[in-house]
Amino acid sequence: MAWIYLALGCSKLFRRWILIERKLKIIPAPTRRINNRNQLLLRGARMQLKPFLLDAWLDQYEHDIEFNLAASTGPAWTVNDILALADDETRHRFLNHNLVYSRPAGADSLREAIAEMQRVPVESVQIVTGASEALVALMWLAAEPGANVIIPLPGFTTFSALPESLGLETRFYRVRRENGFRIDPDEIKRLADSKTKLILVNSPHNPTGATIGDGEMEALHDFTAERGIQLVSDEVYHPIYHGRQTKSAARLPHATVIADLSKAFSIPGVRTGWMIEHDAQRRQQYWTARAYFSICNTTTGEILSEIAIRKRDVVLGKTQEAATRNLKLLERFMADHRDVLGWIPPQGGMTAFPWLVSGENDRPFCQAATERGILLAPGDCFDAPSHFRLGFAAAGDEFSKALDRFGAFVKSWSAKMVTA
Repeated sequence: MAWIYLALGCSKLFRRWILIERKLKIIPAPTRRINNRNQLLLRGARMQLKPFLLDAWLDQYEHDIEFNLAASTGPAWTVNDILALADDETRHRFLNHNLVYSRPAGADSLREAIAEMQRVPVESVQIVTGASEALVALMWLAAEPGANVIIPLPGFTTFSALPESLGLETRFYRVRRENGFRIDPDEIKRLADSKTKLILVNSPHNPTGATIGDGEMEALHDFTAERGIQLVSDEVYHPIYHGRQTKSAARLPHATVIADLSKAFSIPGVRTGWMIEHDAQRRQQYWTARAYFSICNTTTGEILSEIAIRKRDVVLGKTQEAATRNLKLLERFMADHRDVLGWIPPQGGMTAFPWLVSGENDRPFCQAATERGILLAPGDCFDAPSHFRLGFAAAGDEFSKALDRFGAFVKSWSAKMVTA
């Protein structure tokens, strides 16, 4: 207690403190029962995220590999490239803006640009730090005792890692090779019950490039709306397509759309994502969640993002052109190596999901490819160990050279397997 005496600096006050302290009772904290639907107390449980195999693999190799065919983006942009698309006034604003906090909902001008692109009211737009933060908020808010969520398999690791870490039952609908990588709405519906909080559809799908048709999405929307289930449409690869074009689910009144500038726009460094939400109560929950999680995006990233969105014909056009051109090269490559590799051409996005026709685990294949300067993403990163993800747009004009190198590796691998 000496430190209290020194701090008070007065013996009279100290004697009064002692008197008060003697009258106090120590009351043990009661076991709390949390009834708020957006809070969950799991006594004795531990939140644990499973290893992020994909990012661990990419971080190990992608920074100094010669040909990165594991990348799921399009051709890269520099800051100067983006600024060159802007007018003088916007460039001046970028170079002279204050590096301060932005708004939790996002900068007004950025939200207006997204609202115009998505054809929704500006109040429906919530800015987040990439689509990843949107997923964190959605799964956090879905976490209730006994609840379940329905997600695709294979799929982006975050889809399953987040709900599993929060104690949510995770149900999978299969995007099957045997079904032509079709997203089956009927299978999704069969998995739903009264405890289902959220159904997630990723179209174009990572890693297969599968898409869901407009009519199928509308039927799924009606199904979820009738049952009070949140329908989430992950559209980070929209609108890059290779045949059937599909519309954004932002047009559907009970759907939640998440998207970002990392994939189709191919400027992941700005870390800008957004949510389109027509329900005002949910929007308030997202605002509160991101205020806790990340507060806001960077002002620098928001200005660059606004430029890219307002000049989306140029930015998206660059990705679509590279993806279309390189997919044709990939089609010829896969035909030439069909004795070793199988595949289903993607309907959208910038990734394909080939497999080894031998059925063997492809991680040794992918590991050996790195020694030849080729980076692929092993299928076990997506719970499909005989497959691998191959990105065909990020390499841009270098894709033809990458395929030449990859082809030589495939032939050597095939010969090695025959010898073995």
